[in-house]
Amino acid sequence: MAVRPIRLFGDPVLRSAADPIVRIDDAVRALVTDLIDTVKVPGRAGVAAPQIGVMLRAFSYNIDGDVGYVLNPELVEVRGEAQPVDEGCLSVPGFGFPRRRHPWARVVGIDLDGSAVDLSGDGLLAQALQHECDHLDGRLYIEGLEPEIKREAMRAVRQADWFARP
Repeated sequence: MAVRPIRLFGDPVLRSAADPIVRIDDAVRALVTDLIDTVKVPGRAGVAAPQIGVMLRAFSYNIDGDVGYVLNPELVEVRGEAQPVDEGCLSVPGFGFPRRRHPWARVVGIDLDGSAVDLSGDGLLAQALQHECDHLDGRLYIEGLEPEIKREAMRAVRQADWFARP
């Protein structure tokens, strides 16, 4: 359908928990199409529905050319000690900061047919699964930064040309 614009840091929709999908209908099918189209833009690893202004629990991913989506995802398992990895976010464009993430993660959910989806992996996929599930819970990656790095990040964000000042 369309590549949708990404909501930016400061937009209240990014701070709210998304609602579960209770019925798969044409609107949900259109959402999945938009999430897939939006994540296929080069340089994108994941897009959560709230990032395009839809408050439903869904995300798309694009890891090493493997493109897909999960509805009602739940992060059910992580493995390994959380390590700092460079992380960025489409909703905080132009920045990347070290964020602690587990090296392996597993998400379960459903697809458009209501069939079970079980997605797990390491590296960038593990990072994306954790990052997108955070979005669905109304959390941005900046919130999980170490305090000194978070102060630096917030200072940089407030100076960004895209940041909406009150």
